[in-house]
This record gives sequence, C-alpha cells and structure tokens, in this order.
Amino acid sequence: MCSFGDWAALSDVVDEQTAMYLKTEVADGIIAPGYTPEAMKILAAKKSGAFIILEADPNFVSSGGDIDYREIGGCVFAQRGHGDKLITTQMMENVTTKNKELPEQAKRDQVLATVCIKYTQSNSVGYAINGMMIGVGAGQQSRVDCVKLAGRKVTTWWMRQHPKVLALKFKPDVKRQARVNARVRYIEGDMTEIEYKTWAEQFEEVPAPLDKADFDEHMKKLTGVTLSSDAFFPFRDSIDVCVRYGVKYIAQPGGSVQDGGVTEACDQYEMVQSHHGVRLFHH
Repeated sequence: MCSFGDWAALSDVVDEQTAMYLKTEVADGIIAPGYTPEAMKILAAKKSGAFIILEADPNFVSSGGDIDYREIGGCVFAQRGHGDKLITTQMMENVTTKNKELPEQAKRDQVLATVCIKYTQSNSVGYAINGMMIGVGAGQQSRVDCVKLAGRKVTTWWMRQHPKVLALKFKPDVKRQARVNARVRYIEGDMTEIEYKTWAEQFEEVPAPLDKADFDEHMKKLTGVTLSSDAFFPFRDSIDVCVRYGVKYIAQPGGSVQDGGVTEACDQYEMVQSHHGVRLFHH
C-alpha cells in the first residue's frame, strides 16, 4: 500500500516472472541470493536504472544474540536481540484449547506471523493468512491496542476485495498508486469536505459510500486468520477483539496468570491456540 520506501527481499533466485511482477510495483530496491539473466535485465531497467539490486550471501548464518544499545539522557540501555531464537512449526504443536485441529497451513501462518513480530517493537501482534501478513500492530502501550491497530489494517485489506471497491470506475488518466490510495480512503471514509471533493474528481462515476451493512456482511466472510503475539495476552479482551477479523488460530508464548481465562475465551470462539513458549518482547 505504501507509495515510497518499499524493498523486496527474497530467499530464492529471482526469475523472469517475479521480475515482471516487481516491474510494476512501487519499490526502491531488492535483495536476493541470485537473479536469472532475464530477471536482471528487467530489474536493471526499473526506475530508469536507479532501482537498487543487491545480492545476498545464501550461506550466511546469523551468530545470534546481537545486543541493541540505546543511549538516553547519558545512560546506556542494552537488550539482547532475538536472532538466536528459531521459530518452527513444531513449536506450534503445543495446543492448549479444546479445539486441536491445526492444519499445516495454519502452522505456517503461525510461524510467519511470529517471525514478523520478532522484528517489530513491542507490544506487537501480527495477523496472517495463506502465507501473507495482512496486519501488523506494534509499539503500543496496550496489547489490545495492538490488536485493534493491526485489525484496522486487516479490515482495509479485506474490504479492498469488496465488490463495490472492485467496481470503482476510475478515469483513465488516474495512475495506479493513486487508485490504491483512493480505494483505501473510500474504505476508511473519514474524509473532510475538501478532501472528498478532490477524491471524487478521480472517478467517472462517484460511488455511493460503503455503509455498516457492507462492512458487516463482508467481514463475516473472512475466516482462517492467524494472530500471533510477541508476549502473552494479559487479558481475554484481545481475543474478544480479534475474532472480528476472522481469527481462527492464535500463537503466543503463554506464561500469564490469566492464561486460563484467555484460553477459555479461545474455547468460546472455537479457536485453536498454541503456546510456543518463546517470549519475543523487544523495546
């Protein structure tokens, strides 16, 4: 969704098909262990030759345990990173809920979301589905605020696939990124009178606003989402909130005195919760 500052990072050799996809995306650079000649030719021409192409060392192994130093008011704070904490699907097999049905795809989404929040500032949670991160909320003082922040991003992602959004009739000269931004603002809907006037000029036919029924009906169709948290859920409120965004699977370290109440909430919504035991809290 972002217009600037995007990088692509891949763990495999970039082929021509991938390069053709990236050719049309707004991005500043790419890093990968290798590129086919065809892919290199396509990417080298991106941004009139200013697209940054880096080659990663496929044999690199992190030593782990790097320490993050910060100086504040003459004092130095240090915290060891989480580079040495490997996240695996086997860790997700410690299911604490009555519902034990945890498909392999859900395990992979649990790993993906957990790895993602491993590298974000706490408090942090992340939503994933079908191998994609669809919402990340980080750096909040309350864990349920993270759940709500990331959930708002999930709503925007899912509502972009609503029939009314897909049917927006843009004028031919409206550029691709401007269309992305216009769709997001259409979903969010909180435009000022002046902003709305400028926004409406992009369409051949100005659309009617999305109403609550549009949101309610479409959001009910979203299911099978995974939510991962970098530390335990201290209360059941996060579970009561995340269910609005199609969450079926939970991944968290566990260890709270409220674990029982949180698990009970998961059971009430027939969720599957895994306690993987690895705390990834990082400020």
